[in-house]
Amino acid sequence: MPLDTKSFDMHRLLPLPADRLWQVLTDAKEREKWNGPDASTLLETDAADLRVGGVDVHRFGPVDAPEFLVETRWYNLAAPERAVFTETLIFGGEAVSTSLVTYLLESKGAQTALNITVAVSSFSGPDTLDEVQHGWAGALETLTSFAQSIGQPT
Repeated sequence: MPLDTKSFDMHRLLPLPADRLWQVLTDAKEREKWNGPDASTLLETDAADLRVGGVDVHRFGPVDAPEFLVETRWYNLAAPERAVFTETLIFGGEAVSTSLVTYLLESKGAQTALNITVAVSSFSGPDTLDEVQHGWAGALETLTSFAQSIGQPT
């Protein structure tokens, strides 16, 4: 099967200072609160190691059956400006995709501009690329709502 790839960018201005947004984006327990694309999706931490070279492991999927594993390996952590990591989705013991993700944060006072770049490679066919992008778009919507609930109104 050929390797399918895709890149996409997402941008948001969030009502949190950069240091608080950094925590929301990188702390494994904080990510559980917003990382699913909708309320029917669960992200649960099995292991967390937030350091360069560290690996977080989460179970992900429908609340009643989180069947995917998500392995996040941290490559660059320049708090609170930049994080670079890979995210590998594993289903049934097989890697279905790996994404290289970059978070760039730019402080705007009580708000922070968040720029996300995702370059995904699918090992299971081109449909996975759209699923990953849809998942990130949904997670960004959830993140925005979460940030608004804990931050100051925009």
